[in-house]
Amino acid sequence: MKLLIRWLITVAALVAAALLIPGIRVEDTSAWIAFGVMAAILALINAIIRPILAFLSCGCIVATMGLFMFVINAITLWLSSWIAINWLGIGFYIDGFWPALFGGIVVSIVSFVLSLILVDD
Repeated sequence: MKLLIRWLITVAALVAAALLIPGIRVEDTSAWIAFGVMAAILALINAIIRPILAFLSCGCIVATMGLFMFVINAITLWLSSWIAINWLGIGFYIDGFWPALFGGIVVSIVSFVLSLILVDD
């Protein structure tokens, strides 16, 4: 049940990012399916690739006092969008690095707030 709630939180965070950030858009006939698939892809990327990126850039993370994690969030969001578009044909587009950076910040904040409210550990 927790996995489903966390997936729904990620879907809600992606919807918020698409609504708030001008460079993030969904061009698909079934937008909810696009958000759901994108949330699943983002979860896989965060589970597999994000720890590798964090390990490889630990010097940058320490030097910037953790702010480089925003860049890692942007890269994982951008990579998830690229996989959704090119491999699965899902129309979740991010127009560049800056929309990915701001989208990553929005996704992080919304996910954090909703996790505080909904997930009971």
